[in-house]
Amino acid sequence: MTQTDDKPTKKTPIWRRYVILGMPLFGIAAAFAAGIIFWGGFNTAMEATNTKDFCISCHEMEDYVYAEYKGTIHNANRSGVEAVCSDCHVPKAWTHKMIRKVKASKELWGKFTGKINTPEKFEHHRLSLAMNEWNRMKKTDSRECRNCHHFDAMMPEFQKPRARAQHLNAMETGQTCIDCHKGIAHKDVRDRADEEYLAALEAPNPDFAREIPQAYLDSLAKIEAKEAAEAEALKAQKEADRARLLAAIDDARADERAKVEAELAAANTAASSDATVAGSDGAPASAGGAVAANVDWNAVPATELGLFYPGQASFEWVQNGKTHGGARPLTKGGDACSTCHAKELETIGNKIVAGGGGKDDDLEPTPIPGKRGYISASLQATHDNENVYFRMQWEDGGHNPVPFVDGGKMDPENPIKVAMMITGTDIEMGGQVGCWASCHADNSYMPFDPGADAIAAEAEVAARLQADGTVTKYLSESRTEIELKGRGDKPLGGWNLPKPEDAIAAYLEGGTYLDLLRVYADGRATNGYLLERRVENDGQIAAEAKNEAGIWTVTFSRPLVTGHPGDIAIEPGKTYTVGFAIHDDHSAARFHHVTLDTTLALDNPEVAINVAAQ
Repeated sequence: MTQTDDKPTKKTPIWRRYVILGMPLFGIAAAFAAGIIFWGGFNTAMEATNTKDFCISCHEMEDYVYAEYKGTIHNANRSGVEAVCSDCHVPKAWTHKMIRKVKASKELWGKFTGKINTPEKFEHHRLSLAMNEWNRMKKTDSRECRNCHHFDAMMPEFQKPRARAQHLNAMETGQTCIDCHKGIAHKDVRDRADEEYLAALEAPNPDFAREIPQAYLDSLAKIEAKEAAEAEALKAQKEADRARLLAAIDDARADERAKVEAELAAANTAASSDATVAGSDGAPASAGGAVAANVDWNAVPATELGLFYPGQASFEWVQNGKTHGGARPLTKGGDACSTCHAKELETIGNKIVAGGGGKDDDLEPTPIPGKRGYISASLQATHDNENVYFRMQWEDGGHNPVPFVDGGKMDPENPIKVAMMITGTDIEMGGQVGCWASCHADNSYMPFDPGADAIAAEAEVAARLQADGTVTKYLSESRTEIELKGRGDKPLGGWNLPKPEDAIAAYLEGGTYLDLLRVYADGRATNGYLLERRVENDGQIAAEAKNEAGIWTVTFSRPLVTGHPGDIAIEPGKTYTVGFAIHDDHSAARFHHVTLDTTLALDNPEVAINVAAQ
């Protein structure tokens, strides 16, 4: 009998029964589940290292970095949106995040070795730590900044004029966020970095340039239209105010005339006609009446000039990126001062006059209590093809004694002085800064004023510059060297380094100077120029000044073309950069109010000051 094997066939386990591409389905599922668990755990651990609590778990971060971050706009703000450490310092994209984490692992070594575990050590390494981040953000076009702040989402209608101008420039030229926005969450140490390094770091990168979003352009057009309407309304208001002031002046003149006529009637003398200084209609002559007797000022449109208080902001200061945020746009980008500041003069002046201004609020170390920071003046200008005529009017600001001057008046003999400067040719940034080119850090009352003793010690130079205890304004072109950065604790400026006299003569002949006209409260006037120093010459000028009903009126004139050395010819078809200054309340030196770069031309409505023929 044949024997058979009745042993039952062993069944394949269910977890091996189903196969996909040669792999058991259950195994794939188990591996998948394990992967999820691993990835979840890994990602959870990774994200835990991105939290603020983790970042400040060591005292170096909590006591130094986090302490500076608290209270900044990224920590607390009106919208309640907080940006924590990882938002700025860790990329969002996984690949970049992993690379950043690997690089950051070396920070553990710094922790173990105590590299920055004391305030002194941290300050010692602060600049290099900051530069590491600046370099990283520059390389990535400020990638982490743009997680929240992106040009496509910016609406210039909600930005200040300076910000919208700079953002527009950034898109066009290839600037990135970190170029301008250092020290917004931590202490700004930009002023400790080398200037050459900063120049390279902050230079525009054409690869970052981008097309201006249409939404940005639409928003820009909207705000510009709104501001234009506001400007028109403000102009109308100022014209109404000016009419009111002129009416007050007319009333004051009427009172004066009535008084004079009463005195003449009482005297009843044949000399009465000689006792009245009269215009063609027999009324007392107005300020400027004798100087511009043939000018109908009612027919001359007025330009509103804004003059602000500049404090110690020198030509060196504006070119130094450590002190002036607009230094690069000015020196490298070709922007004028007015490009950024034209619409904020009153704000700037009020801040400086109160003892602030600048990155470190250092532009006015000796504030004068009560002194105003801004003057709104009305300027009228006209010509008759031979002479040019100017009339400035503004409200008197009263007297505020200067605390550091005996008697409270820096210039007791002159309640006010008015100066006008016309920029000549080949002056460094002359078209951008105007008369600012003559304002140096070693002028009188400036931070590097050498003082009377130091000036006297350089007797030969002092004699040549006629520097009797103080240094007058001068142009950089007149010096062999100008110290801009203060390297090696050198004083800024170059007052004691004049070029040879033959070089100065060549500049004067070539038109490289500032034509300077000055008018005083009693109607005296001087003509001259600024080059190696302030020079008064015999150039023609006529002027009058008067305070009526609390309104100052200063009128002055000079020939369009004098042919006199130091006088710039004002010719048709040319545009000039000019500047005006008002020394009010017996002020002297830098304690004045000034305009920014302002354009002037004959019969040209496109410029700021159109000197129209009459």
